[in-house]
Amino acid sequence: METLTDWLIAHKDYALFIVPVIAFSEACPGVGIFVSGVFLLGTCTFLYTEQIASLSQMLPLAFMGALVADHCGYYLGRWLGPSFHHTRFAQRRKSLLDKAEVMFRDYGGFAITLGRLMTAVRSIIPILTGVSGLSPVRYTAYDLLACTVWTTGLGLLVVGLDNILS
Repeated sequence: METLTDWLIAHKDYALFIVPVIAFSEACPGVGIFVSGVFLLGTCTFLYTEQIASLSQMLPLAFMGALVADHCGYYLGRWLGPSFHHTRFAQRRKSLLDKAEVMFRDYGGFAITLGRLMTAVRSIIPILTGVSGLSPVRYTAYDLLACTVWTTGLGLLVVGLDNILS
């Protein structure tokens, strides 16, 4: 069985397409809990150090994969939100949920940005934000900022690791 690095070297023409797939997977609702950000960082660093792809090729693809996954989670939360609020679990914790929704409305941008940077909650925060009822326009603005910060960090880490490995 080939390793990922062997596959990337053997399929240089297609190697770049794995970047948005991994970026999507690590933030995808349900799947993202099991996919570490280390996979994307390692893959991008390998593609960069082996000169298979440049940062200007990889970073926009990673950005798009992350943004699409975040929005899938957000809209899943918006879809589940009304039915969730009618569950026995939610009814028993109404005051806590009301406080959480106020917090998301007041500090949503910070929560979304911080959530994008934390692997453990990366795929959960968009769902919770959707359930909270934050407007799609505000969510998109916050998520664009969060994905920009995250993509910038990814680029800096890739270049930094390349310098260490060289």
